[in-house]
Amino acid sequence: MERGAVERLEVLSRDKCLALMATVPVGRLGVSIEALPAILPVNFALLADRIIVRSVPGTKLDAATAKNVVAFEVDGYDPGGDWGWSVLVRGVASEITDPAELAEVRALPLRAWALGDAADRFLAIEATLVSGRRFGR
Repeated sequence: MERGAVERLEVLSRDKCLALMATVPVGRLGVSIEALPAILPVNFALLADRIIVRSVPGTKLDAATAKNVVAFEVDGYDPGGDWGWSVLVRGVASEITDPAELAEVRALPLRAWALGDAADRFLAIEATLVSGRRFGR
C-alpha cells in the first residue's frame, strides 16, 4: 500500500449488492452434502431477486433443493489488492418446474458451468438475506 493511502471498508446496501452481482458470471454455491459443507462454482444469472443456476440432476441439485437454506457468494477484486468487494446471499433454493417460469429462465443468457445443454434443470435461490462489503484504497 502507498504511504499515506487510506484503506476504507464500506457496507453495501441490498440494491448495490445485487447490482454488483450482475457484473460477474460465476459465483459459488454453498450446500450441505451428507452433513458436510460443499462449495461449488456455478455460472448464474439474476432474475429479479432470484439467483438462477443451470444444473444437471444429481447431488448438487438434490442438496440445493432439499428445502434447506443455501449460501451463494460472488466477488470482484483488483489482483494488486487495491480494491475488492464480496456479496453473500442466503436463502432457500428450489427447482423451477412451472412451464411459464421455465420458458423465462431458458431465455436468459445462462450457460452451465459444465456439460453445456445437458444441464437442463434450473435452480432458483431466493435472495432472502443479502450482505456485502467493499474495500478500497
